[in-house]
Amino acid sequence: MVVSWGVVLRVVVVEAAWSLVVGQVRYSVPEEAKAGTVVGRLAQDLGLEAVDGEGRRLRLVSPGRGVEVSGASGALVVSSRLDREELCGKSAPCALRLEVLVERPLRVFHVELEVTDINDNAPVFRVNEEAFSIAESSLPGSRFPLEGASDADVGANAQLSYTLSPSEYFTLDHQGSNDQSASLALILTKPLDRETVPVHRLVLTASDAGRPSLTGTMELVISVLDANDNAPHYVSVDAESGRVWALQPLDYEEVQVLQFEVRAVDAGDPPLSGNATVQVFVVDENDNAPALLPSSVGGGWGGSSSEVVAKIRAVDADSGYNAWLRYELWEPRGKGPFRVGLYSGEVTTSRALEEADGPRQRLVIVVRDHGEPSLSATATLSVSLVEGGEAAAAAAASGASATNVWLVVAICAVSSVFLLAVVLYGASRWAPRAAVLSGAGPATLVCASEVGSWSYSQRQSRSLCVAEGAGKSDLMVFSPNFPPPPGPIMMFKHEWPFVWCSHVFHSPEVTRFYYSPFYFSLCSLSNFLLSLPLL
Repeated sequence: MVVSWGVVLRVVVVEAAWSLVVGQVRYSVPEEAKAGTVVGRLAQDLGLEAVDGEGRRLRLVSPGRGVEVSGASGALVVSSRLDREELCGKSAPCALRLEVLVERPLRVFHVELEVTDINDNAPVFRVNEEAFSIAESSLPGSRFPLEGASDADVGANAQLSYTLSPSEYFTLDHQGSNDQSASLALILTKPLDRETVPVHRLVLTASDAGRPSLTGTMELVISVLDANDNAPHYVSVDAESGRVWALQPLDYEEVQVLQFEVRAVDAGDPPLSGNATVQVFVVDENDNAPALLPSSVGGGWGGSSSEVVAKIRAVDADSGYNAWLRYELWEPRGKGPFRVGLYSGEVTTSRALEEADGPRQRLVIVVRDHGEPSLSATATLSVSLVEGGEAAAAAAASGASATNVWLVVAICAVSSVFLLAVVLYGASRWAPRAAVLSGAGPATLVCASEVGSWSYSQRQSRSLCVAEGAGKSDLMVFSPNFPPPPGPIMMFKHEWPFVWCSHVFHSPEVTRFYYSPFYFSLCSLSNFLLSLPLL
């Protein structure tokens, strides 16, 4: 390991110097002292003679702190500007610790230099002007906090006091000690009146306790917010003549009737008085022009005559005849394809649209009232003419949703009827067939043949038999005690699947039911269901 003898020697010298510290001297100097100002006789205060000081040479270990040792006198002097706020900030006291090195023999002295504060910083507000608003209805005694000033100095030089410019409405409240953290507020002493003084301008001054005292100012701009504290005054009565004067223009839209009390007092002793109620009716004047509202525009499909294209809507704030509006087509004039309703404002086609009318029409509609003089407003309407195919496509697109709804309803209805038909067909197809016996009652037998007809009626039981067959079936009616009629027995036949509805055993009441339209419809429905397999 190689060690430099210079480094070893320097370390030994420093250790020896620390071991030779023999004393400490304290000095004080105000900040901002001029360069060359003598802080203290360092050589004399350390007990060193001037000759020894010159021969032994005093010097600072850490130069550049704003002071230096004079080689000739051995005094500690100011070499550059000393700013206490820059060196120590708000710390108090502000002390600089210096080390003075004396050669031959080597000795080290500690010197403490205190930089004292001077009142070189004035109070400063965050802003030069602060604006805020106070309601006119605020009560006296209300507090409005303010932001105070700041001072970079310390001690008495930083103790602030505040004053407010003279005002009959506001005073200043500074609570707590006279430092920067004390609360500051503006106190309202008198009710505000925006109609008298709408804006108050005050000057807030902050002063420190230094010598000489320094000050800083901030302007307060206070706007008074209006409150509804004044009843409207429309008229005034002359005390001598009794004439009623209008104090301001009357507007019918705001007030229609004015009612007030008038009192007349004589000069007698005792004075006598009388009261009267006066009503003033404000007559409307045509002072409002028509105002246009958002118009409703039609679909515009088709170009036939008398079709509504749009509707111009307007209102008038006046009343009566002054608010009666009429609509006129200003442009285009002549035989154009459009017209406007005189009082309805509906824009309609006066004839069928033609290709010669052009792809776009610009209509200028004037809305007038019936006042004197008449006031008006103008509306501009742009109408685009489209081809028939485009219009049809647009119409089909607009009606697609309705068509889909009806299509779904129709499919559901057909499906329900089909399902009901299948159920009825299955019930009639696969129902078990059994012989039917009728009870006692009047029986009527009706037969038909090529040679004539015959009938038999007897109150007894009869049997109805149906023979099954592949293609045909025979229906026979017989009685055990009655011989067959002359000629061959006629049998009621039917071709499958069509059925002859025969009523063999029934009463007169049942006869009326079977021959009713309801039963006929039921038979027709059955024939339709039975014919489904053949379709």
